Amino acid sequence: MFHRTVYENILYGKIGANYEEVVNASKKAHAHEFIVNLPQGYDTHVGERGVKLSGGQCQRIAIARAILKDAPILILDEATSSLDSLTEKLIQESLHIAMSNRTVIVIAHRLSTILSMDNILVMDNGKIIEMGNHKQLIDAGGFYNTLWNTQSGHSFI
Repeated sequence: MFHRTVYENILYGKIGANYEEVVNASKKAHAHEFIVNLPQGYDTHVGERGVKLSGGQCQRIAIARAILKDAPILILDEATSSLDSLTEKLIQESLHIAMSNRTVIVIAHRLSTILSMDNILVMDNGKIIEMGNHKQLIDAGGFYNTLWNTQSGHSFI
């Protein structure tokens, strides 16, 4: 986040975009509702590194910026890590639309973030130890399966 307004932080994704494009990207990132409730709406200054916003709000603004940019390659590094489960689900729906017809690299520890990916690389100590889509990795019964069961509450002690 830059020490600028919310609008300018989103606009950074596509310099020259108009106000309507910024608002549409914000709506897709489920950020518009909280933005319009800020003291000056889109003209609210976020402070250095977004200190005036929550972690989840900063992430939604960053996602709005990525949606506005509409680049052929999208890199998401823990894109939903600071979000509650409901907001994460809403943003995943928006990201699913934004990810179509492009290459997407997702770095995630929360496996629910990557369920719909075409190909998942499971890494351990810097090495790829498994590869496939979610179903293939679950069916293989390996490390990914263990992680999935732990995160989804299916593991038994």
